[in-house]
This record gives sequence, C-alpha cells and structure tokens, in this order.
Amino acid sequence: MEKLYADSETGCCPRFDPTPWDDKEVVWEGKLFLKDHVRCLFHIPIGFGKLIVKDMELIAAAHALTPQPLMLMEDRGLFGADVYIAVDGEVPQTRTARISGRFLSRVFEGPYKDAGKWDKRMREYVKSKGEGIRRMYFFYTTCPACAKHYGKNYTVLLAEV
Repeated sequence: MEKLYADSETGCCPRFDPTPWDDKEVVWEGKLFLKDHVRCLFHIPIGFGKLIVKDMELIAAAHALTPQPLMLMEDRGLFGADVYIAVDGEVPQTRTARISGRFLSRVFEGPYKDAGKWDKRMREYVKSKGEGIRRMYFFYTTCPACAKHYGKNYTVLLAEV
C-alpha cells in the first residue's frame, strides 16, 4: 500500500497530540465514517490489520482521506466490533455512517491489554461528571508499528453522553 500520510515521520500514522482530546467535550453533527465490522474472539479482533488495509486503500482510491486520521471501534460483544473510519466523502463499495452527539473524551497510554482498565476508568470519569453513557468508542490513534516508532501507544475513549 502506498504511504497514506506522507507528511508523517513514518509515512503511515501521524504523531498523535493528546492535548485536544484529553478531558474534553467533543460535539459531532453528522460526522461521516466508513463503517465496517471485525470478527473478534473474546473481544480480540481477528484479521483486523487486513481489514484496515483494505478499507484504507478504498478510502485513498476515493480521495476521501481526512487530514487527521480518526478510527473508532465500538465493541459489540465477545465476538465482534464495529469499526468507523472518518472520511471526507463517499467511498464506493463500502457502508457509511454518520455519527452525531456530545462526547466526553479521555486519553490513555499503554498496551492494548489495559483496555478493560481504561473502560472502567472512563465509566467512573463520566459518572463523576454526572452523566450517563449511551455508547462508548475506542479511538486507536496509531497502528502498532507507529506506536512503537513514537514510543507511545495512545488510545482515546469517547463516551457519548
């Protein structure tokens, strides 16, 4: 696959700045995403890398890359998750979804195995703000190779309130 973000250090994922996402409120009105689904085995995605490469190739071919990548995952149980990749236009041969709402966001750093801990901390945070969670998304800010290159593995949790 051709380098998608040639202006990044890696040619892949740009360096992530957590400041605009940590302890913030985010409001989207009809934000457009390519929507896909990944099979999981006890919450662990199977074939996730291939799915993302396929989707990113379709997005690039449609000239629908966003300036800053945004990929969300919504857990659908032990055996699947929905994947949402922000796009700047329609992408042929794919499904799309528009997401609207008010979200509280927090940034976490560390290995993906800590996702359960982050989920719990996010739920406590939202409760401390006097809010309830309608939906929760995980925003994986870089691929594993880029996280290793940058020395940080940031994940943003977005709770729709």
